[in-house]
Amino acid sequence: MNTLNLYYSSTGNTEKVAGRIDQALKELGHNHDSINAGEKTEVDLLEYDLVFVGSGVYAWLPGKPLQDLLIRLRKGYVQNGSIRPGSPKLAGKRAVVYCTYGGAHTGINEAIPAVKYMGQLFDHLGFTILDEIYMVGEYVPENMRDMSQRGRLGDIRGRPDEHDLVELGERIRGILRV
Repeated sequence: MNTLNLYYSSTGNTEKVAGRIDQALKELGHNHDSINAGEKTEVDLLEYDLVFVGSGVYAWLPGKPLQDLLIRLRKGYVQNGSIRPGSPKLAGKRAVVYCTYGGAHTGINEAIPAVKYMGQLFDHLGFTILDEIYMVGEYVPENMRDMSQRGRLGDIRGRPDEHDLVELGERIRGILRV
């Protein structure tokens, strides 16, 4: 199975999650590519049977570099006819969408739009979305650190922590056994 872990991380929170996904894939014997999306990222999602895609949440959306990549990919797939009316499902094409979020104001509700946004390209291409993973992550920028203690989710300093990542690893192993 050809697998990709495509993510964007600006603070290190999503990178921790991506790393645990990579570790689970490796432990289960899956060869995979892992890409931290940037301005010059080039990738063909249709070359992969399983894609993990994730980002931190920034004003209810994934990080701008991943947004830009998904927009570029969508335009290309529309032009080459890979995105068709009715979004017919493609046999053997699956995706898992994940995010890290602080949720200081409204909790997980701040993260849901980002995950749905990332999943749309895969849904339009005909991938089956296997799971959506929401992982709490502390606020890292210096001017926002107090949000890690005062928000709706309580004290989230240090998250995702080892407990979060162990649970994530088990969840990924369960997804891959399906």
